[in-house]
Amino acid sequence: MSKIEFGIVGRGWRADFYLRIAKALPQRFAVRAMLVRDEERGREIENEWGVKTYRDMDTFASSGSLAFAVVSVSKEAVPLCILELAERGIPVLTETPPAPDIPGMIALYESLRELKGRVQVAEQYLYQPMHAARISFVNSGKLGEVSQVQVSAAHGYHGISLIRQLLGIGWEKATIRGQRFTSRIVKGPGRNGLSESEEIGESVQDIATLRFGDKLALFDFTGEQYRSWIRKNRVVVRGSHGEVTDETFRYLRDFRTPLYGEFRRVDTGHNGNLEGYYHRGITANDEWIYENPFVPGRLSDDEIAIATSMMKMGDYVQGGPPCYDLEEALQDQYLSIMMQRAIESGEEVTTTNQPWNVYT
Repeated sequence: MSKIEFGIVGRGWRADFYLRIAKALPQRFAVRAMLVRDEERGREIENEWGVKTYRDMDTFASSGSLAFAVVSVSKEAVPLCILELAERGIPVLTETPPAPDIPGMIALYESLRELKGRVQVAEQYLYQPMHAARISFVNSGKLGEVSQVQVSAAHGYHGISLIRQLLGIGWEKATIRGQRFTSRIVKGPGRNGLSESEEIGESVQDIATLRFGDKLALFDFTGEQYRSWIRKNRVVVRGSHGEVTDETFRYLRDFRTPLYGEFRRVDTGHNGNLEGYYHRGITANDEWIYENPFVPGRLSDDEIAIATSMMKMGDYVQGGPPCYDLEEALQDQYLSIMMQRAIESGEEVTTTNQPWNVYT
């Protein structure tokens, strides 16, 4: 595969992920330009990362050939940036969500249809190694007909994306019920590290059920799960012939023969291994259920997932399959917004078809 040369619009915390990945995998990716409106911050990026920065969309777009542009700005600014790039014929890989509310999503979708813009979304959770392994295992058919998932691993649209992937949901309507629960917790590390002393804070937990006809999803998440040392993520997938629970699985080879196992993470560099320290993949008994495409790059799981999005986006702009369609991400965000309505109101909410439900 040839090197993917791309640009970035934005300068925030999330943009640094793309810069780190390109630095760790210089044979695969290169950041050729960044749109950073603040001149001082732009100079800092140029000095730290060696990437040329620009102050406005016109000079950024005309700076040279880019396979695509990553949009990594505030959720309020995302739709305008996407449209500005689409108008200039530049393919877009946008961070989530693609728009902050339902009217904004409808307006964005309709505008892009007129422009025929090529827009994909960097919804990375389905590409994180353990989630990717679970999705692969579910898609293998070993669990039979999947009827229920329980996801406590990511907030809002990210959690919804995992639910839809594991449950096999497209544009089906959902009936949603929800509630919010607040408890006390010792604060863990934040984006800027650990505090100097113990702090007790409030933990806000959102719980919702989403019923898609004869399929049921349970969403359960509290924001502390992203960094807390004492709050574990949980994923359960139940099918007619088996079940996945976190890193374990059980299923029937036939009705007389149960099989049990676990998803085993394989990382090199441990003990006497001299291959270097990196994630190699995940096995399910005697089968490699997930293999890291960026060996031997030393990346975190989230960086592996983002790099996977970029790799797939590179294929997409060359005529390959989608990375993660805008329509999919809009549906994730729509279901997330409706779920929040159910949680905050305490009332049952039913979804309806939206303009991007192109296959209904």
